[in-house]
Amino acid sequence: MSEITNIALDAMGGDYAPVEMVKGAVDAIQKESAMKVFLVGQEDKINEELEKYQYNKEQIEVVPASEVIETAEPPVSAIRKKKDSSIVVGMKMVKEGKADAFVSAGSSGAILVGGQVIVGRIKGVDRAPLAPLVPTEKGVSLLIDCGANVDARPAHLVQFAKIGSIYMEHVMGVKNPKVGIVNIGAEEEKGNALVKETFPLLKEEKSINFTGSVEAREIPHGQVDVVVCEAFAGNIILKLYEGVGAVLIKKVKEGMMTSLRSKIGALLIKPALKATLKSFDASEYGGAPLLGLNGLVVKTHGSSKAKEVSNTLAQCVTFKKQKINEKIKASIQKEETN
Repeated sequence: MSEITNIALDAMGGDYAPVEMVKGAVDAIQKESAMKVFLVGQEDKINEELEKYQYNKEQIEVVPASEVIETAEPPVSAIRKKKDSSIVVGMKMVKEGKADAFVSAGSSGAILVGGQVIVGRIKGVDRAPLAPLVPTEKGVSLLIDCGANVDARPAHLVQFAKIGSIYMEHVMGVKNPKVGIVNIGAEEEKGNALVKETFPLLKEEKSINFTGSVEAREIPHGQVDVVVCEAFAGNIILKLYEGVGAVLIKKVKEGMMTSLRSKIGALLIKPALKATLKSFDASEYGGAPLLGLNGLVVKTHGSSKAKEVSNTLAQCVTFKKQKINEKIKASIQKEETN
């Protein structure tokens, strides 16, 4: 029998909480028997949603948390003052070993601060990066960092490359993943001060498969498996990626409805098109893990609906099975002893 993965889910975080959070949890446990979800938040609201479903009661438990951290609140003071918020209560469950992972679609700032302060970083990890999977022509690539460290130093980017390589190899099954640093050209001498200083350090790092610079236009082609950058550039890449993808999908659908001929054509290619568009749907890949912490913390989109929540919960099971935290710890400790 498989070992159970215990996941604390912030039932109050996100634009569609608690409705989509609860639905996502129910969907996830129906697909995965070796999972238990703790719905953290306001009991009455969560129970009201749970009453709509038939599910295995042993796989879902409600954990009371009376407060909610709103998106506009200053993250540091919110984490400090709202001790009974769903984010703080859920993260404490991870810290105390009551949960293997914490998932939230709530305040990004509060999740980043809480992850560092409550769950804590693995010894030797200087900064914990936020790392989502982005769809590419060849599958997916890991974008690291996309929002946690806007003032990263060269040593941080080198560590991101190592952590990202471990994740892609052991979670996504990519052997010897290619690593590239985001730049404005392929030449080594190009880039800002941070990129120019980081490039030779990545080049010298023997534990990763560094292939050089990667321009933004090459990311969707899957030129590299691990896309390394500081959070300011990473967040811009991610948001533009999502925006362009959404517009293209919308335009393709609109174009197929312009005439009788296009509608007939759309009907004929619908199965193939649906499969193609699905591969570029961000919700298929779950959330963005905050890597390098003592426990797993995953941030999903604020607009997450049940499918993304369910996929994120499944992602947490894989993370535990592959012992990613243990592998990151071992890698960092090995580096410190050398």
